Amino acid sequence: MNVVDDFSREMVGQFVSISISGRQVAGFLSQLIELRGKPKKVICDNGTEFTSTAMIFWSKETGVELGFSGGITIQPGKPTQNAFVESLNGKFRNECLNQHWFRTLDEARCEIDLWREHYNNVRPHSSLNFLPPVEYAKRAA
Repeated sequence: MNVVDDFSREMVGQFVSISISGRQVAGFLSQLIELRGKPKKVICDNGTEFTSTAMIFWSKETGVELGFSGGITIQPGKPTQNAFVESLNGKFRNECLNQHWFRTLDEARCEIDLWREHYNNVRPHSSLNFLPPVEYAKRAA
């Protein structure tokens, strides 16, 4: 699961597991809040891990609103309703997941962390005046 800051395009976290439940998503998002602060809203697709009771309770407990692609639920089979994240997920799949055979989750986490560091600190984005996300966020602060 990729967590991205919409403003800076920085990938603030990736949760790596074989199967992800709503309870795990809620726990991971709580960890990210401890590290980065609390956002007003988290936008996600309508997967069961995001629409679960655990996520509804997490939203109420934290005061973080759950949104579904700009306020609308992403319709099944309509990934263009969340185009940036779908594009990012495609790059991640092609440049990281499809390039490696992972024998363990720890090995996967290591390679995925390396990819995220490169994405955040080295890779320029045209939508960010050709700056990497971390540099863009620093200049905007």
